Amino acid sequence: MEFFLNKLKHLLSSAGVSQTVADWTSILLLVFAILVIIFVLDFIIRTFIRIAFSKIAKRSKTKFDDIMIVHQVPRNLAHIFPLIIAYKSIPSIFFEHARWQFLLEKLILVIGIIFTVWGLRSVLGSVKDFFKSVERLKDKPIDSYIQVIMIFVWLTAVFATFAAVSGISFWEFMAGLGTVSAVIILVFKDTILGFVASIQVSVNDMVRIGDWITFQKYGADGDVIEINLATVKVRNFDHTITTIPTYALISDSFKNWRGMTESNGRRIKRSLNIRMASVRHLTNEDLNKLSKIDLIQGYLSKKVEDITAYNSSNQVDKSLLINGRNLTNIGVFRKYIESYIEKHSAINKDLMVMARQLQPGENGLPIEIYAFSNDKRWQNYEYIIADIFDHIIASASTFDLEIYERKF
Repeated sequence: MEFFLNKLKHLLSSAGVSQTVADWTSILLLVFAILVIIFVLDFIIRTFIRIAFSKIAKRSKTKFDDIMIVHQVPRNLAHIFPLIIAYKSIPSIFFEHARWQFLLEKLILVIGIIFTVWGLRSVLGSVKDFFKSVERLKDKPIDSYIQVIMIFVWLTAVFATFAAVSGISFWEFMAGLGTVSAVIILVFKDTILGFVASIQVSVNDMVRIGDWITFQKYGADGDVIEINLATVKVRNFDHTITTIPTYALISDSFKNWRGMTESNGRRIKRSLNIRMASVRHLTNEDLNKLSKIDLIQGYLSKKVEDITAYNSSNQVDKSLLINGRNLTNIGVFRKYIESYIEKHSAINKDLMVMARQLQPGENGLPIEIYAFSNDKRWQNYEYIIADIFDHIIASASTFDLEIYERKF
C-alpha cells in the first residue's frame, strides 16, 4: 500500500503539484480506490453468502435457515470482512498522519461494533421466529429472553464503543463500572424485575400466550397475546388491549382460565332466589298434580311410599300437615331442577351435577345450580345457561313457588 502511495506522490510532484497537495491528493485517491474495492468486495461476499445460504436452506429440513434469510443474517455477516480490510488498510495509508489514523481506526471500530449488534439482533430475531413456529414452544415467553439478551448486547456494545474511543481496554472499562453498579441497578430496576418475573412465569407455567386471564386490578379480561420483558399484553373481549407489568403476575392475584379450557367442561354456578313466604308443605292434592311431571314421577312415588310407611308405623297425627315427615314444594322443586339438568344434552354427566340450597337472606332463599357444560365456548356457554334458567324460572309457578324480586 505504501508503494502505491509513494508512486502517486511522485507522479503528482513530477506534474508540478506542491508537496502538501500531492500528499493529500494521493491519499484521497488511494482511499477512493480502497472504498471502491471494499464496496465491490462487500457485494461479492454478500451475494456469495446469500446464494450459499439459499442452497443450504432448500436442502435442509429445518426452517431455521429460511428464517435467517428472511432476517438478512447472511447480509449482515458479509459486512464484517470488508470492515476488516478497511481497518487493516488505514495504517498503510495514513502512516504519516497519526491523528487521522487514530480517528479513522476508532471510526471503523465503532462501525464494526454497530454491524456486530445488527448481526446479533438479526440472529436473535431468527431464533425468536423459529421458537414461535414450533407448536410446543410458541406459547413460551421467548420475547422476554430475547429482550434481555439484546439489552446485554446493547450495553456491551455501548461499553465497547466507549472503551474503543477512550483507548482503555474493554475489561478495564468494565471493571471501572463496578463503582456505579448501584446506579445501574436503580436505572434498570423495572427491567430486572421483569426479567425475574419472566423466568418465574415460564418456569412455573403461570401464563402462556393464548391463555384467557382475568386481572381485575388492571381491568384485563381476555386472551394473552404477548409476553415480553416489561409487559404482558391482553386482548380483552371488547377488542381493547390492556398492558400489565410482567412482575405484577407474580406480585398480584389474577385468574387464569386455562384449567377450564383444558378440562372436560365449563362450570355453571348460578342461583335464583325464591320468596320464602311461598315455601310450604305439599298436600295430597299437590302430590297428585306434581306426580304427572315425568322427570320426578319415580322420585315422588318412592318418597310418598317411604313417608306414608314412616308416618303409619309411628302413628303420626296427620290432621296437622306439619306432623311427621312431609314433602315441601321447595324440596321437590330442587329435585326437579337436578333431574332436569342431568337430562340436559349440553351438560357433562361425568362431572358434578347438583342443585343446592344456600344460606337464606334478605333477598330470599337461593337455589344454586352447580354443573359443567360440555361446550366451553363463551357464546354457546351463555346460551346453555340461559336455556336452563329460562325453563327453571318458568317452572317455579308449577310448584307454587315465587321468584323473589325486590320492590322499591
